[in-house]
Amino acid sequence: MTVTLPKPAPPQGHPLSPRNLWSAALSSYVAIVVVVLIVALPLLWMVLSSFKSPAELITTTPTLFPESFAPTNYVEAAKRIPLVRLFFNSVLVTVIGAGIKVLLAIMTAYALVYVKFPFKNVIFAGILVTLMVPPQVSMLPNFLLISQLGGVNTYWGIILPGLGTGFGTFLLRQQFLSIPKSLTEAAEIDGAGHWRRLWQIVVPVSAPTIATVALVSIVFEWNDYLWPLIIITDPSMMTLPVGLNTLRNSEASALGYPLLMAGSVAIIVPVLIVFVALQRYIIAGLTQGAVKD
Repeated sequence: MTVTLPKPAPPQGHPLSPRNLWSAALSSYVAIVVVVLIVALPLLWMVLSSFKSPAELITTTPTLFPESFAPTNYVEAAKRIPLVRLFFNSVLVTVIGAGIKVLLAIMTAYALVYVKFPFKNVIFAGILVTLMVPPQVSMLPNFLLISQLGGVNTYWGIILPGLGTGFGTFLLRQQFLSIPKSLTEAAEIDGAGHWRRLWQIVVPVSAPTIATVALVSIVFEWNDYLWPLIIITDPSMMTLPVGLNTLRNSEASALGYPLLMAGSVAIIVPVLIVFVALQRYIIAGLTQGAVKD
């Protein structure tokens, strides 16, 4: 007959002791909870305020929840500005602009890694230089060029100047460099050309990084304010950020705060939905190309 003796508890100085485990849990989870609250509470306050009346916001005794969740402010905001039209404009510009931007980044990064041509490193250095130049520097030249081409108050006039993405090209190039060469060499031996190697091998393997570049591009296109403000003068062609600024100018008093909150929710919620849909790729995409094999 065998007798099983209980295992002795680890000493207090041991890494697995209850005291160390509790201190580690508190030091990590408390920081996470604090950061989440700092990020989430303003968003929650904005969403709840979008349902409040001006009297509920402009008071010395504010309350968290509104008296009614009726979408009155959203209806009123849609009357002040063509909210549905602006939403359609933003979706169209974001989908086309971000899609072309990601496609160009994929093809440029592939060429920089797998295609042999002169001055390849010089071209890549030039792409990196674009990351150091503020976009405001190119506003005037872009406006002169697009206006001379007839792009004022057009969708392509909004989209065209921002199609190049140095960040996406750099990130995808680093990812493509980390792909084992045996994969592409085996496909080349089987007779696959550059086009098949790109879309059947390189792109599927690099899906997390491509999703990260797509997310960054979508957020940038959706939130872009300065360039659409410059190139668009027709209210029906404005995007949501420009329309929200128009709504703010028309509601200069504090009584318009609920309408501004409703417009802000209309801008932020679609980006949050895209972020939730792609969030599992973000960490993998940012770290996948960090180490070269």
